[in-house]
Amino acid sequence: MFLLQLLLVLVLIAGALAAVVVQTRRETTADARHRSIAAAEAFAHAPGLPAVLDSADPTATLQPLAEDARKAAGVDAIIVYKLNGITLTHSDPAQIGKHVIGPYAQAAQGNAFTRTFRGALGPSVVSAVPVKDATGKVVGIVSAPVTVESVQHAVNRQLPLFLATAGLAVALAAGGTALMSRRLRRQTHGLGPTEMTRLYEHHDAVLHAVREGVLITGGDGRLLLANDEARRLLDLPADAEGRHVDDLGLDPRTAELLHSDRIANDEVHQAADRLLALNKRSTTPFGVHRANVVTLRDTTELRALTGRVEVARERLRLLYEAGMRIGSTLDVARTAEELAQVAVPGFADVVTVELRDPVLRGEEPDGRSAGLRRTAIAGLTEDHPLYPVGRLIDFVGTTPMAAGIAEGQSVLEPDLAAADGWRARDPERAAQILEYGLHSLLVVPLQARGTVLGLVNFWRAGDSPAFDGDDVSFAEEVAGRAASCIDNARRYTREHAMAVGLQRSLMPRGLPEQEELEVAHRYLPARAGVGGDWFDVIPLPGARVALVVGDVVGHGIHAASTMGRLRVAVHNFSALDLPPDELLSHLDELVARIDVQDEAGPSADDTEDRTGRPVGGAADPSGSAVGADADVPAITGATCLYLVYDAVSGQVTAATAGHPPPAVVHPDGTVAFLRPPVSPPLGLGAGLPVETAVTTLPAGSRLVLYTDGLLGNRHRDLDAALESLGRTVGGPGRSPEAVCAAVMDGLPPDRPEDDIALLVAQTRLLDQERVAEWEVPSDPVAVGPVRNACARKLADWGLDDISFGSELILSELITNAVRYGKEPIRVRLLHTRTLICEVSDGSSTAPHIRRAKDTDEGGRGLFLVARYAQHWGTRYSARGKTIWSSQALDGSGAPGDEALGADLLGDWDDLEL
Repeated sequence: MFLLQLLLVLVLIAGALAAVVVQTRRETTADARHRSIAAAEAFAHAPGLPAVLDSADPTATLQPLAEDARKAAGVDAIIVYKLNGITLTHSDPAQIGKHVIGPYAQAAQGNAFTRTFRGALGPSVVSAVPVKDATGKVVGIVSAPVTVESVQHAVNRQLPLFLATAGLAVALAAGGTALMSRRLRRQTHGLGPTEMTRLYEHHDAVLHAVREGVLITGGDGRLLLANDEARRLLDLPADAEGRHVDDLGLDPRTAELLHSDRIANDEVHQAADRLLALNKRSTTPFGVHRANVVTLRDTTELRALTGRVEVARERLRLLYEAGMRIGSTLDVARTAEELAQVAVPGFADVVTVELRDPVLRGEEPDGRSAGLRRTAIAGLTEDHPLYPVGRLIDFVGTTPMAAGIAEGQSVLEPDLAAADGWRARDPERAAQILEYGLHSLLVVPLQARGTVLGLVNFWRAGDSPAFDGDDVSFAEEVAGRAASCIDNARRYTREHAMAVGLQRSLMPRGLPEQEELEVAHRYLPARAGVGGDWFDVIPLPGARVALVVGDVVGHGIHAASTMGRLRVAVHNFSALDLPPDELLSHLDELVARIDVQDEAGPSADDTEDRTGRPVGGAADPSGSAVGADADVPAITGATCLYLVYDAVSGQVTAATAGHPPPAVVHPDGTVAFLRPPVSPPLGLGAGLPVETAVTTLPAGSRLVLYTDGLLGNRHRDLDAALESLGRTVGGPGRSPEAVCAAVMDGLPPDRPEDDIALLVAQTRLLDQERVAEWEVPSDPVAVGPVRNACARKLADWGLDDISFGSELILSELITNAVRYGKEPIRVRLLHTRTLICEVSDGSSTAPHIRRAKDTDEGGRGLFLVARYAQHWGTRYSARGKTIWSSQALDGSGAPGDEALGADLLGDWDDLEL
């Protein structure tokens, strides 16, 4: 407030100073106007002035006169102008004779004026008066300027006086304000208005709102102040303040302490049925004793409250420990054991847990049977009388356990010796339990989602107090948390069993028979359970084999089912004999379409059964539905590596969709990585082309295909992981099985965070003696010689038994190629586990079987190819197509003569394109 007062004084002084300056400037300016017009009028009306203006040198006559008049009039100049603007007189001689253009038109017309404008002397107050001759004609102009600077000098001369007066006023006001502020702060001990207000508010709060009694007594023993709590604890009368402490009806010992000058620290005094802790201090620690302050606390309530706090703190600690220890694994039995262990000995001396059998198997409990299987025991010695773990117990209706299961409510038996119902199940064992020392029982059902999963029995023995009502709420809280964990573990067990079964049905159960590669493999699931990694070995026509490794992000049923979908898709595309890049492109498009379909989600009718419960999936440990179509994640993130090995040429063609590169181990043991240009993971290709890498390997080389789980976690450097893998799989003379074993042995002892799929294949080359090739001219006459050459080669290989069917097949295929195809035309025979006949040409069109009419004259050769060959098909290349057929070496599957005749007379035909 004093600062505001000082500020107000400064504002008033500033306003007064501004008013004085403005008034002084106004008066000075008015005086300058008067002096200017007076001087100009006097000089303009001087006798003889018109005659002097007509003289030959008016300046010589008028300049001295003008200077004398200027000094006498107190103006800055008296200037005489001719009507043509020539200056005749001026205070500055340099201006004489100059032509001046100014606002003198009004004076030239015979009218005097006064105004302010900028002239030769600067901003000035100027009066201009016309000079007239005897006829009244204007013959000149007289101007008398007074500069603004002269006016300002007049004002400035008065400013020191004004400023001195204002400074004196400010000093007096500041001094007075400072003296008053100092006096007030000394009286309020330096507290401002806000602090003083808060002090009084806190005074009332401390005295009347706290749960501690406060007394202030004077030096004469009179009570000066007592707050509400002190009045309650000491039962003081309403008019206690001002009375002597001996007259308040207090205990003599308490009254003596209040009256004396003795200091007290937590002295316990009796007040009716209360025990009070008193503390006494003097209000003046040093100097003359004037008053005392006494504080009182009810230790009776404090002791009871302290006991309750200790119990509550112990219960909170047990709840925290239960939350940390129960549910550390997703195993039902282990979770039950953790429940039993966490309650002993902090809450109970013995704990037993019984669960329904379906819960232990991961199934939904049906509630039809009251029998429970004892799953966990804690706190018992080896010679205990209770049923052992693993025992199926059928509780009868009179026992607390049966009541807990039936009603889903906790049952308290504080004194087992006085309870008869629990003895009905096995009286002899009940007597043994009492003899063992167990005397109190609390049965709490384990309920989750409204279903009773089992029971937890808390027992107390020996000197432990019996259970009471407060113990029931705590036990139910612990059991509720444990039940949620057990239910999560149960659902995880069910989901894990479903995922394992699904994956086993979707993963390859064995490797197909083939001679081109020697293959070994390993699969190691992650700690989280079944995942989406897979591998495949797919035989292809033409002594070729496809090796596939894929990875679906995630674990559980969805990952396993997604893996199965992708594996089936790869098999289907492989049946079309597509190159690796085209196969992955088609697979990428398929995944994108599946993701779009899955995002649409099911209808409400598909996600609920007639009872309104969700269907279509188990529940994961977090409580959400797993496997339901309503929340199916996208497949994007799946990767795949597709590699084709040709045993005739030793050529390897590989393409990848976001998958790590395969390792190539040469016969000398050196390791290199075949790095195809990396494409995005499946579903993210967005139409981008997939590129391939091609290399040729000698016999005895090893191909190592794997998933990224083998490289470690995602934070590990990829180059370092690949280098470590290369060192593990390298080295000469090692079989695929030995390589797989070495890789698995080199893993950390703990199970990895991600699945691991490993596929190791050692290459073999087909003996060139078992390969025959011919160039075929584009001439029908060449069909016979080539067919005969093929027959001779079959005879050399000892395949006379299938020579007839092979000649029919070759004759049909070569004839079609000569008639409808383009050069170059080639024929190749491969003697492997089967006889493979291949006819290649430069055309991209291929024949296919169709139903023919009775009147059609077309041959039925392609149908014969299909009948005599076990398999046949077409594959395309950059330079045309190849039509191939495969025949069993023992002739099995070939038709007999009668069947052949029926085929020839049948109604099937092939369309030659």
